[in-house]
Amino acid sequence: MEQYKVVIVGASGVVGQEILKVLDERNFPVGELVLCATSRSAGKEMFFRDQSYRVEETTPDSFNGADIALFAGGAASKEFGPAAVERGAVVIDNSSNFRMDPAVPLVVPEVNPEDVKWHKGIIANPNCSTTIGVVALKPIYDAVGIKRVVVSTYQAVSGAGLEAIAELTAQTRAVLEQNPVTPEVFPYQIAFNLIPHIDVFMDLDYTKEEWKMVQENRKLLHDDSIAITATTVRVPVYRSHSESINIETKKKITAAEAKQLFAKAPGIVVVDDPAHKKYPMPLFASNRDEVFVGRIREDNSIPNGLNIWVASDQIRKGAATNAVQIAEQVIKYGCLIKK
Repeated sequence: MEQYKVVIVGASGVVGQEILKVLDERNFPVGELVLCATSRSAGKEMFFRDQSYRVEETTPDSFNGADIALFAGGAASKEFGPAAVERGAVVIDNSSNFRMDPAVPLVVPEVNPEDVKWHKGIIANPNCSTTIGVVALKPIYDAVGIKRVVVSTYQAVSGAGLEAIAELTAQTRAVLEQNPVTPEVFPYQIAFNLIPHIDVFMDLDYTKEEWKMVQENRKLLHDDSIAITATTVRVPVYRSHSESINIETKKKITAAEAKQLFAKAPGIVVVDDPAHKKYPMPLFASNRDEVFVGRIREDNSIPNGLNIWVASDQIRKGAATNAVQIAEQVIKYGCLIKK
């Protein structure tokens, strides 16, 4: 099997570390590996397939000879992405820097894998909440069309990074010990609380996170006619996002028919047995790659509607796993940059 030179930018962060795990688990054909990060993390030792690697500070020359560059997120892709492409690497980017650029494919392999074929060097990974939700929307969209989506998210603190994980732990301990709580990462106490505010507020008092879900879902499904509205909420859960999704379809579909569609769809596991109290939860979705779908029921308030509840690991399927899956599609379709 042909092997490839892979560069991971942001390797020492939450998503970067997970990318390393996923590359190993999926037996990705890594021939040469370069781990990059900011100057603050340079020099750190990391391991991949029983081999030690030293993290280097990212520079344009970090991508010399690279086939694939996986950017874990943040501003690095804007600064170094073009340099990576110039040096012959296909950039797969977890940040929001290129997602809505019409010249850049936005890809979830279970939804629109062939979009990798038209990349011009950069392929964007969607927002984690978008990725999780669109995997569940896709089989419904293909079968009966979608007119409108109303989604509420329940997002784990790890989506805000390592500091947010530490803050939830520290605040939980402080509350239980009846000590004062001082928020630093989040605007309010997150322990034993919900915060209906993720990212900055924008048009119509929706947050940037909420507008991402509107715009990215339309791009992924190639359909700007879908009416989408979102409310995104941070919850005191360490890992895995959950979403309540209401779907108004163009044609009637029953809950039983929807359940059959989900059961056959790639990347989905149906957990839907109310009689035995079985439904998706972040507790069971963590460290898994699938999107778990349950609470599948018809919306009693409209003729053509469904309610579903989904949970998935946003660090894996919402970021790291999806990025590696995109890299697999690039190889499958022969879309590496010719050198």
